[in-house]
Amino acid sequence: MPRRPRAVSEHSNPLVGFLVAGLLVVTSVPAETDAIGSHDATMVVSGGIGRTNAAASTTESILRHGPFSAVVNAGVAGVLPGGKLAIGDTVVASACVYAEEGLVTPAGFADMAAMGFSLGDFQGNAVPVDDRLLSRLAGLFHTGAIATVATCSGTDAAAETVARRTGAVAEAMEGAAVVHAARRLGVPAIELRVISNTTGDRENQEWDLAGALAALGRSVSEALAALS
Repeated sequence: MPRRPRAVSEHSNPLVGFLVAGLLVVTSVPAETDAIGSHDATMVVSGGIGRTNAAASTTESILRHGPFSAVVNAGVAGVLPGGKLAIGDTVVASACVYAEEGLVTPAGFADMAAMGFSLGDFQGNAVPVDDRLLSRLAGLFHTGAIATVATCSGTDAAAETVARRTGAVAEAMEGAAVVHAARRLGVPAIELRVISNTTGDRENQEWDLAGALAALGRSVSEALAALS
């Protein structure tokens, strides 16, 4: 069940009455929701794993329980090759990039822009995050593009492909869908992730899920304080 926001009084945020309507935090699994806990003026929803669940739960929450002043997709992620993030680091998305939408050709991968199609009111596969949210959080955490994948990278080749296609520093399975759904409904949104593991060959991956979940709780608390 979603955790409904507590009563909201007055807030002094200069960003056009930020938080007066409350925040929506969308996670994928109950472990992430439990790590985040309860916060004033905030609803936390475990939306399910993957893009379809993420978009559906975000849309349903906004329509049934809104209005919300902003949406934050929060959870754990895997660091991609070339990224300078370490396990336990928190990264806020500068863009949320769909990794698979496009066409694989003998010459390489063509994203939606290269194919002449649009996924929305933006170009290519990168869903823009809200600039105001990013500016509030960029001083607290690492920033970089985060890839949204349907299949996580369990081989070195797969991880390198995602990094090359998207320019992302990390991969997860929901961010672009959450931000995209919120954007279509006119709600500012952003993605926040804590690195729980490396990507690449599965037998060589490094993991600290418990530590990442603990860090997720702390980071979301910091983020909500910065937005209040």
